[in-house]
Amino acid sequence: MTGFAFDLPTVWALLVAFAVLTYVLLDGFDLGVGLLFPWIGDGEERDLAMNSIAPVWDGNETWLVLGGGGLFAVFPLAFAIVMPALYAPLIAMLTGLIFRGVAFEFRWRGERGRPWWDRGFFLGSLAATLAQGIALGALVQGIEVEGRAYAGGWWDWATPFSLLTAIALVVGYALLGATWLVMKTEGRLHDRALAAARPLAFATLASIAAVSAWTAFLDPVYMQRWLAWPALLYSAPMPIATGLAGWLLIQGLAAGRDVRPFLAAQSIFVLCFVGLGIGFYPYILPHDVTIHDAAAPDSSLIFLLVGAAVLIPLILAYTAHAYWVFRGKVDPRAGYH
Repeated sequence: MTGFAFDLPTVWALLVAFAVLTYVLLDGFDLGVGLLFPWIGDGEERDLAMNSIAPVWDGNETWLVLGGGGLFAVFPLAFAIVMPALYAPLIAMLTGLIFRGVAFEFRWRGERGRPWWDRGFFLGSLAATLAQGIALGALVQGIEVEGRAYAGGWWDWATPFSLLTAIALVVGYALLGATWLVMKTEGRLHDRALAAARPLAFATLASIAAVSAWTAFLDPVYMQRWLAWPALLYSAPMPIATGLAGWLLIQGLAAGRDVRPFLAAQSIFVLCFVGLGIGFYPYILPHDVTIHDAAAPDSSLIFLLVGAAVLIPLILAYTAHAYWVFRGKVDPRAGYH
């Protein structure tokens, strides 16, 4: 194949990356709301926080299914290596998401058990976020591959670097949750979320700097891909743009804006994801397996691409419709029951 237009593995890598990024942007803020639950205050404020995400939270997780399913169907070799390497954090993530969903539904069924379901909602959100951060750290630091199989141990994912990425993701998701509540609520909950978002903004930027600095020394390839010419043309704008988005975030919070902080926080996540892609491409498992090595046969990629051409626009359409219908501030008198 010659030319980007016919490079099916690259096209599918972009689609899977898009699904994962969309999941992070959308499910990140409702996981963040769960992470903030112990600091949200009384029952009415927690109900309002829940109602702010009730119309969209389960739809947001569609993108996780699309990303994971795409990896399984399109890059089966990568899936076969990643799964045994990350069994523990991935199972922890799924368990956290399941328990979180159960807590979301059952907390409305009775007053007596609500405090326990509130704790379950927080713990499920925390477990899912920590597991995602650990999995990300394990991928960035590299998975040991021998031939076409995972060659590492059961605990290879448990490293200081993966712990740092997990903590950074918890802080980042909490920031998304806080800025979401600033945008969607009024009154005491709005003020609490605004007060929480300010230190979380600085903590998120500091976490990004720490993870980026450590990543550069994990593998010489990262340093080369970010700093060597002509890769510098692509990588140099990323920290500049991230700094600008961080300034807009902090300035928006200081000025008491409602929408700008959320959009700025989302932009920071997008820029970090793009920077990660610059460090990864063309590898899907750095720096052992490329997207072309891991891809399914072209006939399978074409068949799946036809389905994706129908499915992805439909998901985007109903997601956009849901957010449009439930736009604006949440009415405290209406909600999920």
